[in-house]
Parts: sequence; structure tokens; C-alpha cells
Amino acid sequence: MRVLSIVHGANARSALFGEVVREQGHDLDELSFAFGEAPAEPERYDAVMVFGGAMNVHETDGNPWLTEEQRAIARVLDAGVPIFGVCLGSQLLAAVAGGTVSRSREPEIGWYEVEATADAADDPLFVQLPDRFEALQWHSYQASLPPGATALAWSPLCLQAYRLGETAWGTQFHGEVTREIFRGWIDNYRQDPDAVRIGFDPDAHRALLEDKIRRWNEIGRTLAGGFLDVARERAGVEPEPATA
Repeated sequence: MRVLSIVHGANARSALFGEVVREQGHDLDELSFAFGEAPAEPERYDAVMVFGGAMNVHETDGNPWLTEEQRAIARVLDAGVPIFGVCLGSQLLAAVAGGTVSRSREPEIGWYEVEATADAADDPLFVQLPDRFEALQWHSYQASLPPGATALAWSPLCLQAYRLGETAWGTQFHGEVTREIFRGWIDNYRQDPDAVRIGFDPDAHRALLEDKIRRWNEIGRTLAGGFLDVARERAGVEPEPATA
């Protein structure tokens, strides 16, 4: 399969999800509207992933490419191509589908408990996840549930995951993040005024990272693998044979 990854920052890339794509033998194109690398015909890919970034959906004055990216996401949705949005990507997807993006009551930066909904038990991505788990977060904005979408997980503060139709998913949490990427975010936390305001403790989060990242990456692999299974079945691609 041909998989498109849309990214928005040097330290906000495909990461673990990209690893899973390559491990399964698929082709990955990682491109960025933010870097002037707008993908041609994103709706012609077999699957599309949209990741996070330091900007917010409404900040089109400083990031005019956000409008073009939302038009591209709309084309992907209209074509029924499987799409997975993470954090900013999830908010962009929700906005395109008629949801509202707004500032959260409080930021979620670090590890926060997430609870799956009853509908998650029948979802092809969430069915293998526990009912409750600690999720890695870094956001100050949230998205409402788009019209007709199904909520899959919540935290006490906001919607954490949803499915739109049968081929589109969004997660507020960062299932793609690896140890190396989160270390970089921790090292640069002072670039985020909200992290400073809430008293983010870099040393404490470095310790938590080492304790939690292995289990978190298992959850990320489960989500990415489930998404690619949906895309593969839709594209009519046979799975790669298992190797000994």
C-alpha cells in the first residue's frame, strides 16, 4: 500500500506509526504543508495519517497552509480513504467534519488516564485496548465530537478518540510518540507557555517516560496496526506473510 503521512514539525513526525507502516512492507510518503511540501492528490493514497504540531487549527494568519491542508483532508474524507488524525491532526479532521475546536479548560501535558466508551469494544482499532489506560498527551486545545461520529474514549477534560464513518479516526493523545521524541519535547517544554504555567516538571516526566513508554508503545502499535488492517482490507491488499 501507499501511505501518506502529513506532519507539521521537525520533532512531530510519523515516529512509531511510520515504523509500523514500514515493518508491514508498505510505502510511506512523509510530507508537510507546513514545510511547503503539499502532497499531490492525497485522496489517491491507500491510507493517510495526520500528526500533531505546535500551531492550532484557528491560527491561519500565521499558518495560511492550514486552509489548504483542511481542503486536502476533506478530499480524503470524500473519497473514503482511511485516515487517522493525531492531536492537531485529529482536531483538523474534526473541524473538516463539522466539529468545533476550542481551548481546553486546562492543558493535558504528560500522562493522563483515558477511559474507553462502550462503542470502543466493537471498533477495529480500539477492540484490543484496555477499558482504561494512561495516555501520553500534549495539548491545550480540544475538538468536539463531529456530527454523526462515534466517541471511543474520553478523559475528564475532553474527547480523546472518535471514529467518523467506517474509515476515519482521531485521537487527542499521541500514540505515535517514541522515547526519543518525548525526550525532545521535555527538553524544550519552555517553548510552550501552557507547560510553564502549569508547572511542568521535566525531571519527573523523564522518570515517568522510562517507566511508561514500553507499554505506551504497545498501545501505539495496536492502534497503528488496526488502522493499517482497515486500509489494507479496503484496498484489497493481502497481508505480508509471517516470517520465522
